[in-house]
Amino acid sequence: MKLFAPLLLATSLVVTAFSAFSQEVKPAAPQAPASAVPAVAVKPDLAKGEASFTAVCAACHAPDGNSVIPVNPKLAQQHPEYLLKQLQEFKSGKRANPIMLGMATTLSDADMKNIVYWLNSKPVKPGFAKDKALVMLGERIYRGGIADRQIPACAGCHSPNGAGIPAQFPRLSGQHADYAVVQLTAFRDGVRNNSVQMTQVAAKMNDREIRAVADYIAGLR
Repeated sequence: MKLFAPLLLATSLVVTAFSAFSQEVKPAAPQAPASAVPAVAVKPDLAKGEASFTAVCAACHAPDGNSVIPVNPKLAQQHPEYLLKQLQEFKSGKRANPIMLGMATTLSDADMKNIVYWLNSKPVKPGFAKDKALVMLGERIYRGGIADRQIPACAGCHSPNGAGIPAQFPRLSGQHADYAVVQLTAFRDGVRNNSVQMTQVAAKMNDREIRAVADYIAGLR
């Protein structure tokens, strides 16, 4: 019995020490892999966007993005996601345009982001239709399409007032008719091929219908 008591005491001390050690030493929590950590979104710098636009783009698109040259598009108030996609595709060559390739090549991703968000902050100046007879045809196509040739209504994607749908379809209201004619014709003829959807729509349209839609778009607001 005298031998048993010291053994019992020693065993108790060992158990107590092990219990304390196990409470103090805990395995470190597993760390998430670097790839699983979400990147912090950098906010666009509108002041830098204005400076870059002034230096690179204003000569063709006007200081406020409201181009006064009919074949150059108005960029003011355009959805930034759409403009960013276009600049990236000009730079990569997916959207072929020698002039815009040269301009876009000088811009970094950050420059592009700053520019497009600055442009979105500028109000677009309204345009106007020129041909009353033609614009009536344009309105019918824009609002209702051409059912017997399976041409969908433009309003379905670009909204009834031409405001478009952010991140998906561009704003059209007030856009120069001359520019819209060039782009619709380019889609139809396969010259511009960075939108399968627009290529399929424009492929079914004749010159008169393209001019009519473009004229109607110019007067939308």
